[in-house]
Formats: sequence, C-alpha cells, structure tokens
Amino acid sequence: MHDLSRAVWRTSSRSNDQGLCVEVADNLVDVLGLVAVRDSKDQTGPTLAVSPPGWTAFVGAIRAGRFER
Repeated sequence: MHDLSRAVWRTSSRSNDQGLCVEVADNLVDVLGLVAVRDSKDQTGPTLAVSPPGWTAFVGAIRAGRFER
C-alpha cells in the first residue's frame, strides 16, 4: 500500500458528461516513483498505482486506439 496523502489529483481532459472520468496524480513520480489513477466518481474507492513507464505505455496504447471497440 502506498501513502497517497500528498497526491494532487487532476481530471482527465478527455472526461465527458457520461460519468466516464478518471483522475490522475502524476506529482508522485519523484516522491514514490509512481503514477496513481482513480475513478472520479469514487474518490475514496480503489486506486491504481503504476510505474511511470507503465503509465506512458498505457497512454500510448490509448492514443494508438488499441482499446477501441
């Protein structure tokens, strides 16, 4: 478990009015070596913590359309 008390959360610029929103805390890279992600509708719920290279790969895959239905 990571201490995310210093996380500065920001909502994705791709969020929409349908409730499909995520928040990212990327200010923890220098402190904890991770990027945290959570559901903006459930801010006290589960949080994903990924390595910066993992986050970069995930964002790259989204931009490349690898998760399109």
